[in-house]
Amino acid sequence: MPGLFSFPNPVNETSARIVATGAVVLGLAFAATGNGWILAVLTYGFVARVTTGPTLSPLGRLATQVITPRLNIQHKFVPGPPKRFAQGVGAAMSIVASVLYVQDAVIAARLVIVGLVFAAFLEAAFAFCLGCKMFAILMRLGVIPASVCEECNDISARLRATSADQVQPV
Repeated sequence: MPGLFSFPNPVNETSARIVATGAVVLGLAFAATGNGWILAVLTYGFVARVTTGPTLSPLGRLATQVITPRLNIQHKFVPGPPKRFAQGVGAAMSIVASVLYVQDAVIAARLVIVGLVFAAFLEAAFAFCLGCKMFAILMRLGVIPASVCEECNDISARLRATSADQVQPV
């Protein structure tokens, strides 16, 4: 049984896209209203997901335990470390926005969240994970060691993970 502070590996991309959709909705709601409670919920969600995966994230649990299992589609599994990194980027952006918000820099906070919404929209709509691309670049540059995500460098492992006989819900 994984511990509280674990992150799934691999990650069901369907679930990741559902969570990203929720982040888009919350982010747009904050950008439109400037309501700090919405920002608090958004920030909590990112921090919860980066530290515990879907375990303590209401949106993560909804995606992985309610919505994804009911979808009759072929699920694709992707390496977990890049997705965790992407959640960390979202957490950092939402924390920065929260600090700006409490400093009465609401317009700046909204602009930061618009950037977050853009990245989350790319994931939700096109399965393009901007944070994962950043992770890959940092791996290529040697900033992130290859040992953090060996499957990221092994294309054959990714092909096996996405084959129909290995597909199981997260």
